[in-house]
Amino acid sequence: MRKHDGREVPGGTTAASRRAFLASAGGAVALVSGCSRPGESPAETAGARLDLQEFQPKSMLVVEEHLVPRARFPVIDAHTHVAHVFNRPGTPDSPLRGSPAEQFDQIVRWMDELNIELMVNFTSDAGERLERILSEVVNKYNGRFLTCVVPSFANLRESGYPARQAEEIARAKERGAAAIKIYKSFGLTLRENGKDGPLVKIDDPRFDPMWEEAGKLGMPVFIHTADPDAFFTPVDRFNERWEELANHPDWSFYGDQFPSKPELLAARNRVIERHPKTQFVCLHVANHPENLDEVSSWLDRYANMHCEIGARLGELGRQPRRARRFFEQHQDRILFGTDASPNGVSTPQQILIPEMYQCYFRFLETLDEYFDYAPAPVPPQGRWRIYGIGLPDDILKKVYHNNAARLLGLKAV
Repeated sequence: MRKHDGREVPGGTTAASRRAFLASAGGAVALVSGCSRPGESPAETAGARLDLQEFQPKSMLVVEEHLVPRARFPVIDAHTHVAHVFNRPGTPDSPLRGSPAEQFDQIVRWMDELNIELMVNFTSDAGERLERILSEVVNKYNGRFLTCVVPSFANLRESGYPARQAEEIARAKERGAAAIKIYKSFGLTLRENGKDGPLVKIDDPRFDPMWEEAGKLGMPVFIHTADPDAFFTPVDRFNERWEELANHPDWSFYGDQFPSKPELLAARNRVIERHPKTQFVCLHVANHPENLDEVSSWLDRYANMHCEIGARLGELGRQPRRARRFFEQHQDRILFGTDASPNGVSTPQQILIPEMYQCYFRFLETLDEYFDYAPAPVPPQGRWRIYGIGLPDDILKKVYHNNAARLLGLKAV
């Protein structure tokens, strides 16, 4: 039996029951506190309990601060979901307001302020949505946005699917798609009959024509495989991201109904090895920033593998010395990305506002100590802070711009 705040939870719970428990818990776990509330003395509150969601300690450290309002070099954000503007309308508590066109205008103004030259959009498909993004975003703003095509797996079991999938990728390229995006459901939750049947394997040979076509067309594949290590471990008091999983219970992939994380990453790597002429960008630091030695070994082994850093400052920034060595060693293979999403107030580590970007700039450009990795009163991924790695200008140019520019056929700075 596992215990949460004194309550026992059976070790063999299903994903549904575990997620129901987390949703009900919702951050209400308490900790023992020796502090007093206003008007009360410490003696009166000795042994009192404080809801974790109310715990917002202020650091007593006195350290230098070097805020970075604008990136030192022009930035290509190679990982955004900016097209969420079309299905996440602005609300009174969101930073973006008005029609989709008005919201995109505001985003472009922020880009100018922040020195962001270009954003690559991942939220798309191969049909009408792709056409709308190309028409209303990519073409309208002339060089400020690019978009990916997201392959469809709906007709996976039909004869001739592999060839048709490759043809669909070629048509998307002709229409203006710059790259291919593969969502994490591929290999994790996608099944042969949609929601039924066996899981679809990442290295299934039926997809070989698609990977090969991407290489022939010069379209990089941005692939999201697995998720943080903590999402694949028991959701108990030892899980360092318990609070995040309590807020997002459907992010837990612990249990027999899911493949293991090593299994997913190994299948992805087999695809990369099998298609050496196709360039793969493995999102979120190849989704294993908890172990940079292992990621480094993959980059050494696969010349066509790259990674980007979106939504992983929380991991990189708490191991600054190792992270800096990683950037130095693989400076030609790391892309700047944020996973930025407009109006995503529930995920402040990736909300598309200037303050989110400035956390990245500060991490990359300064040697500041113990600062927030997201613009939020409570660290959203784990209750820790990060340290800057102060990259030199030659590496900054590559990470901010040139590595993505090379893959996307754009000019270097």
